[in-house]
Amino acid sequence: MAKTRIPVTPAILLLKERGVPFSLRPYPYVEHGGTRVAARDLGVDEHRTIKTLVMEDDRKVPFVILMHGDREVSTKALARTLGVKSVQPCTPQTAERHTGYRVGGTSPFGTRKSLPIYMEETIAALPEIFINAGARGLLAEMAPAHLVRILHPRMVSVAISPSSGG
Repeated sequence: MAKTRIPVTPAILLLKERGVPFSLRPYPYVEHGGTRVAARDLGVDEHRTIKTLVMEDDRKVPFVILMHGDREVSTKALARTLGVKSVQPCTPQTAERHTGYRVGGTSPFGTRKSLPIYMEETIAALPEIFINAGARGLLAEMAPAHLVRILHPRMVSVAISPSSGG
């Protein structure tokens, strides 16, 4: 079996620089597979697999929101929480320009631009999380307390079940 080559990403460099204990968890990337495929291939709970979503408000101000893999963001609730008219996902090109990462490999760590970060509050209570390490098919396993310590996200409560609409 061929050895998987692990790239050195800005996210990995930042985690090492900040002394974060983490394990890299590579998996075979599937286009549009998302957290469902990653969780299945790694044998972990999708709820602990965290999505890094790049969004923008009605004034085109970008931000990152971290969400459980098995939940979606209620854009209405998030807009109310942020005090803006609306929020929506950035286009892949815009997200890449702001973060320096390809969609499917976006990490909240080591982004090209410093962006405000919001996090679904229940993520902090998990014993460990699996979050993108800056490349497609590569997650970092760590305690959420390290994410909070480094990124200082604003906690929000905007998760909905995928079938609820938003």
